Amino acid sequence: MMKRLPLVLLLSLLLSPAFLGTSVAAPAEEGRSAGETIPSRWSAERANRWYDAQAWPCGMNYIPANAISYTEMWMPYCFDADVIDKELALAERVGFNSVRVVLPFVVWEHDPKAFRERLGKFLEICGRRGHRVMFTLFDDCVFGSDPKLKNPWYGKQPEVLEGWYANGWTPSPGHDMVRDQKSWPRLEKYVKHVISSFRDDRRVWVWDLYNEPTNGGLGNVSLPLVQRVFAWAREVNPSQPLTIAQWNGNGQLNSIVFAGSDIITFHNYSGADRLAGHIRELKKHGRPIINTEWLNRGHGSLVKTCLPIFKRENVGCMHWGLVNGKTQTDLGWGWRPGRPEPPAWQHDLFHGDHTPYNPEELELFRKTILSARKPR
Repeated sequence: MMKRLPLVLLLSLLLSPAFLGTSVAAPAEEGRSAGETIPSRWSAERANRWYDAQAWPCGMNYIPANAISYTEMWMPYCFDADVIDKELALAERVGFNSVRVVLPFVVWEHDPKAFRERLGKFLEICGRRGHRVMFTLFDDCVFGSDPKLKNPWYGKQPEVLEGWYANGWTPSPGHDMVRDQKSWPRLEKYVKHVISSFRDDRRVWVWDLYNEPTNGGLGNVSLPLVQRVFAWAREVNPSQPLTIAQWNGNGQLNSIVFAGSDIITFHNYSGADRLAGHIRELKKHGRPIINTEWLNRGHGSLVKTCLPIFKRENVGCMHWGLVNGKTQTDLGWGWRPGRPEPPAWQHDLFHGDHTPYNPEELELFRKTILSARKPR
């Protein structure tokens, strides 16, 4: 997510050995009988049928303008259904049909029932506005300088530091918990409670289990948890597909990600040529492909050049940002106070007053989405 690390090393995108591709015995828990098998990864045929039965996915990574992080977005003091509804109405008018949001373990653990109710309210708004939802359960990213941000807390989140890109961003569950396997039974409860609560909800589109594992300085420490979250989610056996996006050239990580995912998702903030090459490599997997992060105007990831590629290749796409706000993602990665404003916004489509940043971009989105709609 919104990273400065290198993008993909295409040679690392070769097909990997099977991981979680066969059924294994499950423990007697969560209502499952001893000896009962854990469902396998979807076949390519099932995944492609799922993808072909829907409209071309085009949406965004969504965080409301009043939140400095996903932790804050889901806090009771910040979660505002009216704000969310007004912002997603902007997306509805453009024609977007999907949203991706990260969920914070720390907020769930404080009050699982209230958190589930907030998720339900969010799904209600998205359903009314025509957006399918991709929930993301874990995230390693952190962008502020305060070491405390690596382990999120329940309560009031940091204030905006003017001119600092995403200064209050916090990961989920937090870097210490990623390292401490003794804490993982708590994470297992979180994963299984959230997925089982919405495992057959048609408003939930995809389960994105982990955003950019190894980011934020963790390195391969994250890999065991990546493996474990696939196993936990398989035990719940939701009707929606599971995935983790390929986002860098870490061969060990990508072997797990590609072998465990029902559908192929990826991040790419490069220009059109590198994007097209990335897609060609990913098509070797023979599964549906959805880009879950793109749009970096300063790096050549542009609406006018990249959106036509996604449409032509029938690859779903979810750019970063909607309404510019407390995350200050109009600034570039690593932006710090005192630097002048960038010549072009990095992310986002609307100013805080809901006026368009670039009306021509919105019109291109609108026309492209409309032309991609499948006949009923």
